[in-house]
Amino acid sequence: MQERRLRRWLAWAMDREQARRAPFLARSPLFAGLPRRLLGRLATRFLEKAYYSGDVVFHEGDPGRALFVVVEGTVEITRSTPGGDQVVTTLGAGDAFGEMALIDQSPRSGSARIGEPARLLILYKTDFDALMTVEARIAVIVLRNLSRVLAAYVRRNPVVVTEPGFRPEALWSSATTRSACSA
Repeated sequence: MQERRLRRWLAWAMDREQARRAPFLARSPLFAGLPRRLLGRLATRFLEKAYYSGDVVFHEGDPGRALFVVVEGTVEITRSTPGGDQVVTTLGAGDAFGEMALIDQSPRSGSARIGEPARLLILYKTDFDALMTVEARIAVIVLRNLSRVLAAYVRRNPVVVTEPGFRPEALWSSATTRSACSA
């Protein structure tokens, strides 16, 4: 039994793709701070897929089911406007996108289309969730990093609430009332 496990581990450890993925992922802000052993475990959950120029990875409005990391090539993130699709940003090697899928399966806020032929690493939410149950430390570090990425995004792009009937003063008055009542 031990010998079979050892052979399986050696085959995995000598796999060139696995050996390449962990150091590559370590350079991504989402996976910063993960020890090498945990990076190795996380790397096994990623699938790698090749795309051609013009291929659509996902459409705006699709449910978020996976996180993507660009290995090579470029990916254009677009948003629909009345005048047509508008390129919001172009991503290259090492960039991650679709990270909100690790939190929930809300609809995608934009589309992802391949600019130059690309290879992407794909981590499905179901695989991430399964890994979180056995390696809670991965979840803590990745979700902390994701919080930092989202906080930086919100600081660069202030959110304006446009929900009908929303009254920001209601938030402050209810918070003041609660804190006054708890005093």
